[in-house]
Amino acid sequence: MPMILVAQVSDTHFDLGTRNAQRVRRVMAFIAGLRRRPDAIVVTGDITDSGKPEQFAEAKAAFDSEIPIYAIPGNHDDRAGFRTALLGESASDAPINHAHRVGDLTVALLDSSVPGQPGGQLADETYDWLGGVLDAAPAGKPILLALHHPPAHLFSPIVDVISLADPQRLADLVAGDDRIVGVVTGHAHSAAATTFGGRPLLVAPSTASVLSGEWELDLPDHVMDYAPDPAVALHVIGDDHRLTSHFRTVPMGGRIGVQPA
Repeated sequence: MPMILVAQVSDTHFDLGTRNAQRVRRVMAFIAGLRRRPDAIVVTGDITDSGKPEQFAEAKAAFDSEIPIYAIPGNHDDRAGFRTALLGESASDAPINHAHRVGDLTVALLDSSVPGQPGGQLADETYDWLGGVLDAAPAGKPILLALHHPPAHLFSPIVDVISLADPQRLADLVAGDDRIVGVVTGHAHSAAATTFGGRPLLVAPSTASVLSGEWELDLPDHVMDYAPDPAVALHVIGDDHRLTSHFRTVPMGGRIGVQPA
């Protein structure tokens, strides 16, 4: 199987201001300028800051790319607005789940958002849908799961209380299918790596800000750090079906791209 490269962008928080939009455009320029472009870009939620139609329109313009982009909502997004603005579908509050083939890889995007709530949960209908995706996925070919809310304890006092509810149900599913190479999420505003269901769990950084861990949190003053440059996750699935992830900071100043040695 040829190498598959998937870029992950998360927690863009488009808010109609120039700062967050400029940071996303910078990240998108970095991705587009890679010598080996990703086969797909996955956006793991909190695309907008408050779910306004104008914010979704801003996101749609920024995510205009020749590379296929697959996105799911986060707790800051509105499902109905997401559907109409980004998917061109009729407004609905039903979970936004979708799966895509990227070469030999199946990417299953699960909507863990709960309308009106900061925490996450996968609805029964989402598990039913995922069961169908797994049944239809090719035997012996890799599967990557993506959702917004991390299903594991990250030692983040802000995020851990609004993470995925009932993570064991998903863990059992992940552990029971050896085609699943890993799980990727957002929500934490911090690049993080752990294991879940015996597979890698990779949490993407936010393009907008960095959220402090419990070893550095100083409530109420120091919660979110807006100083660091935006960052992106790059996930590689090789011919051995091993998931390897790299995290790249994208400087807001200077030239985008790899410089000659």
